[in-house]
Amino acid sequence: MKSHPSLSAALQRIEPSQTTAMTDCATSLREAGRDIISLSVGEPDLATPDHVVEAMQQALRDGRTRYTPVGGTSEAKRAAALHFTRDLGIEASPANVTISAGGKQAIFHALCATIDPGDEVVIPAPWWVSYPEIARFAGASVVPLPTTPASAFRFTAKALEAAITPRTRWLLLNSPGNPTGAVFPADELLAIADVLDRHPHVLVMSDDIYAPLRYNGGDHATLAALRPDLAANGDSGRVLTVSGVSKSHAMTGLRIGFATGPEWLILAMERLQSHSSGNPCSISQAGAVAAMEGSQAFLGDWRDIFRARRDLVCAAINAMPGLSTPVPDGAFYCLVEAAPLIGGKIADDGALALHLLEHGVAVVPASAFGGAHCGLAGFRISFAASEDTLRTALQRIETAVKAL
Repeated sequence: MKSHPSLSAALQRIEPSQTTAMTDCATSLREAGRDIISLSVGEPDLATPDHVVEAMQQALRDGRTRYTPVGGTSEAKRAAALHFTRDLGIEASPANVTISAGGKQAIFHALCATIDPGDEVVIPAPWWVSYPEIARFAGASVVPLPTTPASAFRFTAKALEAAITPRTRWLLLNSPGNPTGAVFPADELLAIADVLDRHPHVLVMSDDIYAPLRYNGGDHATLAALRPDLAANGDSGRVLTVSGVSKSHAMTGLRIGFATGPEWLILAMERLQSHSSGNPCSISQAGAVAAMEGSQAFLGDWRDIFRARRDLVCAAINAMPGLSTPVPDGAFYCLVEAAPLIGGKIADDGALALHLLEHGVAVVPASAFGGAHCGLAGFRISFAASEDTLRTALQRIETAVKAL
């Protein structure tokens, strides 16, 4: 990013999101007449459920276009608490829930409200692109916790303990994960909790926004449900769980996220939100209430659709010379290893992503997700597109690979 003497040191510590940058590039090329398939952004192509759309339309007809409480309406907080309790097994109440303009805003506010310069944030790599940038903006140093395909992109309790120092302020967890689709089972989360017991100064961010999109059955495991003592509502509580409706209910543009945690942290986040965005969109909150309180039956069909897409993409990628990917257990991403293709005219995975873009497919290089910390070179594919679109994109990727 081009610097300027008036930019703050905090802003100059971060880079633009490479996922949105690649998506914007693909959009610009399409507007210029190029045939580009974008697999760079995690956005379901499925229609927002009808009952959610109707609830928002009714809210507009009722004139619900005014300010709401900063942390969300009482109806939205109750609906979010229902979601955390029913779907994630967390003992949540409206008093320890806040509503934000997307899960990203909740994460931003939580970190900025608690980090001082010199603090450290432990982040498993590969990571979602915004985690390290938000931590750096807040003044923290990022401590990568490398994972590999051989470990199913999950770190061990022993590796976590080795990464913690007296300056560690947060551990960030994401299950199912972006960009890997990795899912932490209950026994591994309990082992992580044992480590946290020995380090009471460490807060935990549990980003569970992809929890409804798991493909191996069984209940979703999350730290606050397994160890409610760590998530207690008093001053000793230190687990913040983030969720929302963007991925599970195809409401990405409506920008509604939920967070539940100890009241001291929720109040701090709302204090910051009162001076940043103010309340989340009133109409979107009405939609989120309908999303959480309405039928969830459609999610079974959606999981079947995404599972079929996952299997299609993984089979095709693993059949291409030079490419490989594990089969993700959740979310809608594949992290593709492409190290055999790197070298010569393809200097790195950024150059590989541009090569694929020239062949009509937009993806995001693994380096954007901290792949270098894990020895990974490749790219992330979002399979949140139709099977026909994915088949065409995969044919183009195969052509691009053969050209190398």
